[in-house]
Amino acid sequence: MAYKSLTEYNFPQDLKTMSLEEMDRLCGDIREFLVEKVSKTGGHLASNLGVVELTVAIHKYYKTPKDKIVWDVGHQTYVHKILTGRAKDFDTLRLDGGMSGFPKQAESEHDLLDMGHSSTSVSIAAGLAAARDLRGEDYAVVAVIGDGALTGGEAYEALNSLGATKGKVITILNDNGMSISKNTGGMSQHLSGMRTSKAYQEFKLTVKNTLKKTPGVYKGVEHIKDTVKYAFMGGVVFEEMGITYLGPVDGHNIEDLLNAFSLAKRVQGPVIIHAITKKGKGYAPAEANPGLFHGIGPFDIATGKPLSKGQGISYSKVFGDKLVELAGKDPGIVAVSAAMIEGTGLTRFAELYPDRIFDMGIAEQSAVSFAAGLAKNGLQPVVAIYSTFLQRGYDQIMIDVCLNKLPVIFAIDRAGCVGQDGQTHHGVFDLSYLSHMPGMTVLSPRDGIELEEMMEYALTLDGPVAIRYPRGNATNFETSGRFCGHNYFMVNHDSEKTDVEIWASGKMVKSALSACDILTEKGYKVSVLNNAVIFPLDTELLNTAESRTKMIVTLEDNVVTGGAGQSISAYLSEIGSATASHVIGWPTEFIEHGTTDMLFEKYGLDGKGVAERISGYIEGQA
Repeated sequence: MAYKSLTEYNFPQDLKTMSLEEMDRLCGDIREFLVEKVSKTGGHLASNLGVVELTVAIHKYYKTPKDKIVWDVGHQTYVHKILTGRAKDFDTLRLDGGMSGFPKQAESEHDLLDMGHSSTSVSIAAGLAAARDLRGEDYAVVAVIGDGALTGGEAYEALNSLGATKGKVITILNDNGMSISKNTGGMSQHLSGMRTSKAYQEFKLTVKNTLKKTPGVYKGVEHIKDTVKYAFMGGVVFEEMGITYLGPVDGHNIEDLLNAFSLAKRVQGPVIIHAITKKGKGYAPAEANPGLFHGIGPFDIATGKPLSKGQGISYSKVFGDKLVELAGKDPGIVAVSAAMIEGTGLTRFAELYPDRIFDMGIAEQSAVSFAAGLAKNGLQPVVAIYSTFLQRGYDQIMIDVCLNKLPVIFAIDRAGCVGQDGQTHHGVFDLSYLSHMPGMTVLSPRDGIELEEMMEYALTLDGPVAIRYPRGNATNFETSGRFCGHNYFMVNHDSEKTDVEIWASGKMVKSALSACDILTEKGYKVSVLNNAVIFPLDTELLNTAESRTKMIVTLEDNVVTGGAGQSISAYLSEIGSATASHVIGWPTEFIEHGTTDMLFEKYGLDGKGVAERISGYIEGQA
């Protein structure tokens, strides 16, 4: 086949007629393409470089959209997007109005579902297969799941169910030895032993010989199973669940992968194919530092170094450095992570206090309950987790922590709008699901200094505390007023009643101050309150609101439904306050991907947009 640019192929049809040699060359072209494109837009690079051959083999063997492919998380689907005709869209990857970095049904019929969180693929695939069988249909259902996702309990629940129901789902285990941070736990150790076993080295030859000797005969698969299971006990965990295990197989050898898919097709019931891959394969900087290149901004291809170092330090680093300082004074402070030690700023803590940090894997429910146990036994756990992932531990926060009034501190990173990761990663729901939890204190720092102050304050409270802070750098304000455990005014009119009092929390303080300047120039009297203690409500200030202001407008980096603003409005109504109230936040919908600046402007949450909305409220009241 003559050489073509990736944008010239008619994928996936052209892939079906390619030879092994042509597919190997295609894989090289895809890697060069990915490095070039992601170096400009940023994105998830290392994970996609690691699944090039695996994805090519999947689309060679299976026929989507008839065959159903469920990609766990979905951050590793860039190759899938290329092979389903979207190479031309990569200049817009993760950009405003451009192609998503995750599967999106609106983009292609080959994207089965919108995805973004870990450990769910096998459950979804099992449901698809059950529906297929009940309807008497005939197609393959394949779940592609990383070994990191096997640290999530839902994956085991699904595998256990599949083993019992014997639903025909083919699970491809993409084993690269990593999630975002290095994997932890018993399954990781089990898989590591399988990767380094002599049987892994012999498996390729075994598959080929078996196919030659017993083509089309099921007992050939039984021979493979016995070789793997009893020669080195590699797949015994899966086999005892009732799932036929095939592997390990070289995840960078298309021929071996196709042979494994062929074997799996002949098995009656669920199958797991264990494919060994290398995260970052084909690009030296990503191979050397796959964690850094898991999700990276624009970078220099020659050196692998980011093009922009940014200004200041991130909230994650502020948190991590402060926790190290506090832990040096208090040996009872311990840290808990859900496979995000590096991402949440805990790397230095882990180096200094390796016995006081616990990585629970991609298992947020377990992490929260584990922290409850630590707190019950006299330690001070700090659970560092992204807002969007903390959703997965809702019941454990409610029952194991709040019901028992345990002093667990939740450091909620990437709260609010996170930008280019989009719908599944925006942390715009945490205020809504934390606000109704009895005994929960919710704090939101306006800057890095206030985050440090809140961490100190949280240690003085005898109950659960959540400190939510945004993604990005923590630029500190130079205005007067610091956090002392209560809300405070940043702009105030003590001597006269104002037209509006803006109650802003966290990142929204910047928008509030900007809006205040604009409104003041228009002749309005405006106060700005740093609503640093979001819950419990500051009833003392609310009870006296009508003596200070005609109107309270709340700003929050959260959906309006169930958030801080609605709680404040409800309280003002309950006490019969004459002060009017309005709520500004994100609409109760899934927010698309794009830069945070673009999204704030689009949804009227920047200073200009807030000022315009408040002007309308005031004029409507006059």
